[in-house]
Amino acid sequence: MTIASTATDGPALARGASMRINLPNQITLVRLVLAIIFCFLLTRFDWRLRDQQVALIDWTLALFIVAALSDILDGWLARRSNQVTAFGRVVDPFVDKMLVCGGFVLLLGRNFVNQKTGENVAGIEAWMVVVIIGRELLVTGLRGLSESQGSQFAANALGKLKMWVQCFTIGWILFCLTRGRSHAVLLQLRPWWIWATIVITLGSLIAYLFQARTALARQARA
Repeated sequence: MTIASTATDGPALARGASMRINLPNQITLVRLVLAIIFCFLLTRFDWRLRDQQVALIDWTLALFIVAALSDILDGWLARRSNQVTAFGRVVDPFVDKMLVCGGFVLLLGRNFVNQKTGENVAGIEAWMVVVIIGRELLVTGLRGLSESQGSQFAANALGKLKMWVQCFTIGWILFCLTRGRSHAVLLQLRPWWIWATIVITLGSLIAYLFQARTALARQARA
């Protein structure tokens, strides 16, 4: 190999190294696959066959827990090893939204409706899911606006709390689907967790609007 070829190959090798997906991003990709499987399994559930589908919900809940906890792991590894990448900054929140928003949307499906009463057996209503998805869309827009103006728009404490309360609530709902009849207290507490999710979701939206006030003011003056 000549000196010239070495010099020419140098940038290419550097680009190849930069394209490698590091461990935190690999975990994020695994979490993406788990989120897709989780959503698929939710579509397979039928309330009328709930007694025969206990194992299905158990597996769905287990996948959801692993996917949710891996969010902590990939973020911790990325910060600890200084491997925060543009890929991770885009894909990681996307997977979060697929997991949470996808979960709530699918829990509104016809397969989660009691055919005798017409009620949603998950205990959620359509307007609640609209609030959750609307918050995600608005915060994504605020983040894009702020960062386009050169301002940082990092997740705040209330935003992180929102994510974990939403995940806990979905897990609680799934557990209640097959265990609620034998554990009445689970069903009694479920509405509290659902309402806590809505309140914290709205609270985090207000916090992010306040955080983005400078970018919004600049946009208004433009």
